[in-house]
Amino acid sequence: MENNIQFEMLKPELYNTYIEIGTKAYDQHYKHLWPNGDTATYIKNSFTKETLLIEEKDKDTVLYLIKLNSKHVGILKVTLHKQLQDYSKSDALYLDKIYILNEFSGKGIGSKTLKFVEQIAADHSKKAIFLESMQKGMALPFYLSHSFSIVANTKVPFNNVIEEEKPMYLLKRSL
Repeated sequence: MENNIQFEMLKPELYNTYIEIGTKAYDQHYKHLWPNGDTATYIKNSFTKETLLIEEKDKDTVLYLIKLNSKHVGILKVTLHKQLQDYSKSDALYLDKIYILNEFSGKGIGSKTLKFVEQIAADHSKKAIFLESMQKGMALPFYLSHSFSIVANTKVPFNNVIEEEKPMYLLKRSL
């Protein structure tokens, strides 16, 4: 299965697919964070053509569609150069988003995606990969099982997220 997973760099003609997959995957995994399951604030900040056009101009942002065989099953967003903790922009890579559709979870896609991100980090001579994960939920044990460690407490930056659902961890994996 893992050999059938590919990463397609986002191009303008695939924006609608990225928006559709990202929105659906986010809603499948994170609706519980929002009052009445209304994820509009996050979607507006992450999955619109306007947002993608801005991110496309940012040389530090790289967006991918994740494919299994020939089907788009998830999205990936990486910030190539980001200062985090004691790491300079040139030493740290930030894994901003891995969202995989529910029906494709548990098929090795997340693990293969982490290997892909690790290769990106190696190609840019990074010393560490950082990401944020909800303190509750299935993502945290996944990242911990892939050699990430908790280095700080953070929280979801949107005011209208349910307060008890906001806690997140900043995780790091040294390279």
